[in-house]
Amino acid sequence: MSEPAPPWRLLGVDFSSAPRPAKPIVAAWGRRAGAVLRLEAIETLPDAAGFARLLATPGPWLGAFDLPFGLPRELVEQLGWPTAWLPLMRHYAALSRDEIRSTFAAFCNARPVGGKFAHRACDRPAGSSPSMKWVNPPVAFMLHAGVPALIDAGVHLPGLHPGDPQRVALEAYPGLLARELVGTRSYKSDDKARQTPERLIARKDIVDALEQGRTRLGLRLKLTHAQRDALVDDASGDKLDAVLCLLQAGWASGQAGHGLPAAMDPLEGWIVSA
Repeated sequence: MSEPAPPWRLLGVDFSSAPRPAKPIVAAWGRRAGAVLRLEAIETLPDAAGFARLLATPGPWLGAFDLPFGLPRELVEQLGWPTAWLPLMRHYAALSRDEIRSTFAAFCNARPVGGKFAHRACDRPAGSSPSMKWVNPPVAFMLHAGVPALIDAGVHLPGLHPGDPQRVALEAYPGLLARELVGTRSYKSDDKARQTPERLIARKDIVDALEQGRTRLGLRLKLTHAQRDALVDDASGDKLDAVLCLLQAGWASGQAGHGLPAAMDPLEGWIVSA
């Protein structure tokens, strides 16, 4: 059963585990009125300090963040790590990236071909990479960098960790919405040699569909001409990914319990709208 959208601001964040001026964290702010979600602003955050300032923005806001909020229960139990979310995240944050890489590689090497990685319950319905993956994309490091920042900022992580109810953070995955619109067509690349006209057309198709409300989320994106051009012209896709997360936050804002399943594993978390 859906509920009226609260009057809070909405936020979509395309996260980077190693932000820098050339590859910043990108945040898209917007507001929802009924079935229309208006993009208000896009911010680029070139370092972790900028991300911390973003999280400290006074509420009420609801944000959808493109980084995993949990690890697979199967992995955690096999490694003998804590099986409560906050102690697990504290343990994980204390590891170095080299320790994470070697531990996860050893786990995968001991498993059969075709089943190397452990998965969360949300991975397959969302089509997302396993949160223990350390390359292409390095989502394990995104968790390592992002979740401690969310905890330190005191934001509320529904179903996982209580915090400020005026600043709510949900896990998002822009690829889930993008695939609904353009299938397996690629729409972005950080490699200049792969920033092709075909990817440009795919970004145009995604933006067209969002503006026309042609997604199962039931929302229409409202853009200015300049905003539309900025989303289409960004060949890295980071701005568009932030906006796709913003749409997922907008959907969650009108759902009971933010659209999270009642049976969500409180160790693994869930990708909103999966």
